[in-house]
Amino acid sequence: MDKGLFLVISGPSGVGKGTVCKKVVGRNERLLHSISMTTRAPRKGEKEGVDYNFVKEEEFIELIDSGAFMEWARVYGNYYGTPALRVEEIRAKGFDVLLEIDVQGAKQIRSNYEGGIFVFLLPPSMEELLRRIKERATDSSDNIAKRYSAAYNELQEVWKYDYFIVNNDISSAVKRIEAIILAEKCRVNKNNKLLYHILEKGDCSDTSVNR
Repeated sequence: MDKGLFLVISGPSGVGKGTVCKKVVGRNERLLHSISMTTRAPRKGEKEGVDYNFVKEEEFIELIDSGAFMEWARVYGNYYGTPALRVEEIRAKGFDVLLEIDVQGAKQIRSNYEGGIFVFLLPPSMEELLRRIKERATDSSDNIAKRYSAAYNELQEVWKYDYFIVNNDISSAVKRIEAIILAEKCRVNKNNKLLYHILEKGDCSDTSVNR
């Protein structure tokens, strides 16, 4: 069995990564969402083991030291990371994995792992991004300003990704991600076993044709 795909989706805070990723996973039973670990407190409505695995900072640092993360970063004073073992277990079973991570984490994965598919989610405009950040109403004014200021720098990372999608409409963004997954599954270098099976040379000694 070939390993599943390894899809990394990034974008600035407030661009709608969480909503889009949940929709994509909900529509594709062979695509699983890798649950990240974080030291930040749960936001309203978030559930342990569903949205994130919430841990204390001490535990997170111990896991960093043991090399347990595929990537990790400290963002706005909190740690976030992707446990490597969970991702590889999913892929080994033939399922595709979606990683919803920030640009710092994507940099680490791009440097240390091969075969990732990197997709950057963009807002329609900076004005719309600011509106979305404010609409969340879960952060202080200072944090909103920091997130918006950091967003411009994060957007410059788009040039290092394989694909970009403007999240102007959730349904359209989801369909475009599904199109990327389908295209990647049709790559020759990701289908070696299937192609060898189809093209396997049979016994050519008997060239008779039965009619």
